[in-house]
Amino acid sequence: MKLRSGTRLEPEINLTSLIDVVLLLLVFFMVTTSFVRESKLTIRLPEVNDSGGPVNQAPVLEITVSASGRYLVNKRALIDSRAETLRAAIIKLFPDLDVESVTITADAQASHQSVVTAMDVAGKLGLVNVNIATVSTTDKIQ
Repeated sequence: MKLRSGTRLEPEINLTSLIDVVLLLLVFFMVTTSFVRESKLTIRLPEVNDSGGPVNQAPVLEITVSASGRYLVNKRALIDSRAETLRAAIIKLFPDLDVESVTITADAQASHQSVVTAMDVAGKLGLVNVNIATVSTTDKIQ
């Protein structure tokens, strides 16, 4: 009694359903993807009428932070480096706070906390145009 035949059948993997799923995913991603061209945006840049010189510009407040964390307000040294002293100095120089912008110039070795304190004091006084001064490596004196 011979139960097995001489030819052996190899198992097959049916790839039809796998191909259907891949094509379905391809169609899904093609439909849901948006192709926005940023270069197609039309932007009108603002124009300036250069009349030669500044016209009634508000003063600029400059806060300098030294490497040791001491503050200078418009090149005038403060007594100590507390936030209250910095606030009082700004109010003394600009009582009505009519300041166009605040420029914070900090030494590279100054602590991050000293710079953040200067920004915090300016923010609490309502001065929102705060600039951080930097120097480029090509501008350094050799």
